[in-house]
Amino acid sequence: MRLEAALKHFSPQGLTMTDTSTCTSTDRVTGTDVMAALGMVEAKARFGMAAFLGKTGISSEDRERAIAELTLFAVKKAPKHVGKVAGRRMARCMQILAALAYEEYSHSAGASVTCHDCHGRGLVDVERDVVIYPGYIGMDGEEKIAPTTKRQVVREMCQTCNGKGKINKRCRNCKGTGRALDREATKASGAPVIKDCERCAGKGFSRMPSSVAYRAITALLPDLNERTWRRNWKPFYEALVTQCEIEEGVAAAEFSKVTR
Repeated sequence: MRLEAALKHFSPQGLTMTDTSTCTSTDRVTGTDVMAALGMVEAKARFGMAAFLGKTGISSEDRERAIAELTLFAVKKAPKHVGKVAGRRMARCMQILAALAYEEYSHSAGASVTCHDCHGRGLVDVERDVVIYPGYIGMDGEEKIAPTTKRQVVREMCQTCNGKGKINKRCRNCKGTGRALDREATKASGAPVIKDCERCAGKGFSRMPSSVAYRAITALLPDLNERTWRRNWKPFYEALVTQCEIEEGVAAAEFSKVTR
């Protein structure tokens, strides 16, 4: 049984009225069996289960636990050059890197972020010339009194998020599928040719740039230059993201073994 299939047991549906009989086999996996399997896997792969459950939004406590586990891993595995530059602020720097690395790991095509222009309101404040008095036009069609306008701050719909207050992270090129049409190969062969999306590298969503982590670290370490970041810190930051994926794979393998 795949680990993703266990998510449906966290949001049970109501009674379904149907003439189809349910499975009565003694070998069937019940909800109790799944919960017991999750407990066994958590005992063996605590980090991986916490990362997976936190990523899927099941539990905020698991998310905090996964960040804490990743922080401990970062402190133990940090390169010498990173520790030398961080100095006394090593623990805080590793906590920031772990939090950002976990957020990068948790991203998906279905995720969304608060719009940075309207801050989630869906409306923005702009200055416009507002007509205070429309003026007066006589019976002969001649303007007798000119209209009066005044510069005021008004609220308009945010064009960035189209008034929704949130921006989807899915790739606009492949619509979150990770696959796109290869136009040159399609034109040459005369049949549709599908390839991995070049914009998102087949992930279905755009990754968070490492410059975000760089700016967060430089707030604590102003002397950290970009060259040192790219040479020593950035590979370590990407290794933290990969570690989350590795731990999830370990938990998935253990769950599949338990429910086999």
